[in-house]
Amino acid sequence: MKARNFKRILEHATASLIVVFAVATASASGQGQPSGSFPKTASSNHPPAHQSQGNEGVALSANTNQQALPEINPALRNASGTLSTDNILDASRGETEVDPSKNYQGMLDKAIQHKRDKLFTLAEELFVRVLNSDAPVELHRTACLELALMAQDNKQNARAQQIFSQFVSRFPDDPDTAEVMLRQGLLYREMGAPVMALSKFYAVMTTALRLKLDRLDYYKRLVLQAQTEIADTYYLQGKYGEAAEFQQRLLKLDSPLLNRSQIVYKLIRSLAALKRDSEVVAQSDVFLAHYSDSADLAEVRFLMADSLKKLGRTRDAMQQVLLLLKTQQAASTNRPADWVYWQQRTGNDIANQLYKEGDYINSLEIYRTLSMLNTNVTWQMPAWYQMGLVYERLQQPQKAADIYGQILAREKEATGDNASASLGAVFDMSRWRKEHLEWQLKLERKTALVKAGSEDAAATR
Repeated sequence: MKARNFKRILEHATASLIVVFAVATASASGQGQPSGSFPKTASSNHPPAHQSQGNEGVALSANTNQQALPEINPALRNASGTLSTDNILDASRGETEVDPSKNYQGMLDKAIQHKRDKLFTLAEELFVRVLNSDAPVELHRTACLELALMAQDNKQNARAQQIFSQFVSRFPDDPDTAEVMLRQGLLYREMGAPVMALSKFYAVMTTALRLKLDRLDYYKRLVLQAQTEIADTYYLQGKYGEAAEFQQRLLKLDSPLLNRSQIVYKLIRSLAALKRDSEVVAQSDVFLAHYSDSADLAEVRFLMADSLKKLGRTRDAMQQVLLLLKTQQAASTNRPADWVYWQQRTGNDIANQLYKEGDYINSLEIYRTLSMLNTNVTWQMPAWYQMGLVYERLQQPQKAADIYGQILAREKEATGDNASASLGAVFDMSRWRKEHLEWQLKLERKTALVKAGSEDAAATR
């Protein structure tokens, strides 16, 4: 029921926001309306998408004199990766100049410097003094945000939430309110309160509707990230049905800021968890066609091969496995360990499935290809051992015995970092199977000689 209510809120808020954005854009046409910049995220996987900085304030309520609101608060602008996400492409922030004529400005500057120097007790004391003083409202806003962000940086999440809530309560029409709510949602999710997190993400959208949109791009980006965080919250909870639904909605948006490769990747994982194999294959085709340089390519090939195998498309699954095993790591220079992991897992999983189903020829091809990826004893010996088992199943005991012999010839290499209990078991089993096969071959030769002698004796009679 909660999920359905959230969906209705999302649909209504998104539709309303689109109308408001359109009206705001039309009214600003030809006037060079500035757009707001969004705090830079900490994601290192995506290129920056620059936005222009808003320089004009928004109108206050009818009960106050018309005056310009300040820029997006520098406390938020300079915060370290609190809004880190891989769903949104990075944007530059720009700098906000401090007005030196403000009272208590020196005290606030000193508090911020203490915070940067990790002198948190001194910094907190000065922030609180500013908040308890008759300093201008702008300095109160900055001190409150700095205090909350400092608590968050020190993993005092409950205290950070309390201060953020005080900010929203004290400055409900502040242009920073929507971003503060987004940060609250991320904090709630980190604290293990996904329902509260979702409510904050939806609040970002409803809050953006009532704020004056002279910083249109800024609020658009906040709303877009809130939408992606809703999908991610379901995804991280393991609620893959809801996650897949929201991921598919995101992919229908025409936003250049959306990191589509990450959304498609998460959608593929959600669909795989739901065992919707046909959709996994379809979305994997899209991913391979458009994001072939992604560091997640290896895992996508694994999920695609696994789904193809479950759909009975063995040859197509084989093709994906062999492509992964034969492809160099050029596409994964940032995460080479992940690439190797998915090569090994994909090869082993699919080859083992084929072996259990009696498809020994195809399993042998995968094991052989897998063994050639790396000559290290810890990688190659397990693959060779599996090849030996396949040769036994194919009634080729001599080839199997030869493989086991090659394994034992490299036993001395299993020292130091190469030594492990599992590798030791491979050598022990290879030794036992080799001895058994040699005994079997010797017995077969003797039996053949006895049989041949009997036939010769019968022929001379």
